[in-house]
Amino acid sequence: MSYRTAWLIGCLSAAMSIASAQTGLACPFCTAQSKTLTEEMAAADVVALGELVEPAGVGSAIGTEPGAGDEARFKIDRVIKGQQHLGETRQAQVLFFGDSKPGTRFLLTGMVLPDLSWSTPIPLSERAETYLNDILELPEKGPQRLAFFQDYLRDEDTLLSRDSYDEFARAPYSEVIALKEFMKHDELVAWIKDKDISPSDRRLYLTMLGVCGSTADCPMLEEMMRSDDRRLKGGLDAMIACYLTLQGADGMPLIEELFIQNRQAEYADTYAAIMAIRFHGQETDVIPRPRLIESLRLMLDRPELADLVITDLARWEDWDAMGRLVELFKNADQKTSWVRVPVVNFLLVAQKQAGSVGEQAKTALAKLTEIDAKSVNQAQAYFAFGALGKANPSQAGQPASTKSTTPLAAGAQTDANPTPPEPEPEPARNNQVSPQLESTALAAEPAPQRDPHRRITASRTEMLQVSLGVVLVIVLVIGLLVAMRPGSSSEHE
Repeated sequence: MSYRTAWLIGCLSAAMSIASAQTGLACPFCTAQSKTLTEEMAAADVVALGELVEPAGVGSAIGTEPGAGDEARFKIDRVIKGQQHLGETRQAQVLFFGDSKPGTRFLLTGMVLPDLSWSTPIPLSERAETYLNDILELPEKGPQRLAFFQDYLRDEDTLLSRDSYDEFARAPYSEVIALKEFMKHDELVAWIKDKDISPSDRRLYLTMLGVCGSTADCPMLEEMMRSDDRRLKGGLDAMIACYLTLQGADGMPLIEELFIQNRQAEYADTYAAIMAIRFHGQETDVIPRPRLIESLRLMLDRPELADLVITDLARWEDWDAMGRLVELFKNADQKTSWVRVPVVNFLLVAQKQAGSVGEQAKTALAKLTEIDAKSVNQAQAYFAFGALGKANPSQAGQPASTKSTTPLAAGAQTDANPTPPEPEPEPARNNQVSPQLESTALAAEPAPQRDPHRRITASRTEMLQVSLGVVLVIVLVIGLLVAMRPGSSSEHE
């Protein structure tokens, strides 16, 4: 394989990774760390098992083609997919820089571009190879599939534990609910209490506990929510959502006391509570939506944080909040000016409603334009760009369906350390716009920072993703042109 082909494979892999991340932005709790083994094999043209025969660098000599010494030689002894591309070939030379010893077993995957080009081999322990053989026999979806992966969530082999987690992270919430009879309640509780567990893992286990637990688990959850130990509060958004799932509307006063009305609460904790309320408003019918709206409205008493919930009020068609929001716009000062664009976004959606709601919104927009035309024009520009959609067609008083097909997670961040991750830097607040109102899925994202001049929003994330996509397409086209250019480099097979 030449360097130009390897570079092209890298471009393709990067494009596929970005595409996977973009399509997976869905759940506020679990975060897929990478493609699952099933996805890796499904995306490949050739899938095989084999062993390392000759590590990279062995046999290289002066006068050989540059890069030849970086290729390791593998013996293929089982073809799982793509026999037609391999023919009688039972050896593969692959760019591989690992330090595995000869005889180590590997999963080999490749793509036809149009010549067969191998991806980075994945080393397999004996147990991992058995695991791989087992997942080939599993149904494509359903509780039986997740029941298998549940047994490997805490496996000592990191390949298996990571792959099992990612299977759950990408599964629709409805399938996790269907797993209820197979869940191991006591194990989940023990894992949740483990201070050294990563926040991403705890989020998954809390989501599962919300399915199989009971009100008897609520005292434990309340104790953790009240704790000053940040390690115990890792994954707080999922913890609050779990508590509300088990306690129902009766649990709302505690969440409001600790995080919504409490001005001394950490900003990230308040944001976690809002994420949990969003989850219940969009994915479950445990708590009536009017009760959730009542809770979010309390944030309007905190102008410096009010913009966090304005999108939800529009999405859930809480048009009765219009008067409060207009006053927030009018009374905004230098410390709370970022609230103005979200308020305009709310009104832009409201003006499309029939009857008095639409007329009231149009009148308000005209008055607010006289106060701050720049903010109004900025919001309208984003609206015209298409970053914003219409409000959720369901009525505010109607519960969301529990028959969710939303993936449990999406791959935007990875909690590799047992301590909670630091929030990502955020753009200036005067560019703030509302998240996409039409979406019923909530992106997995870290809590915004308390700094009022740095807050990220879903619409800006969308535009960044589009930009990255355009850049990747350009790079990919250039890569194809370079790879197909006659005489640019000789292929080494």
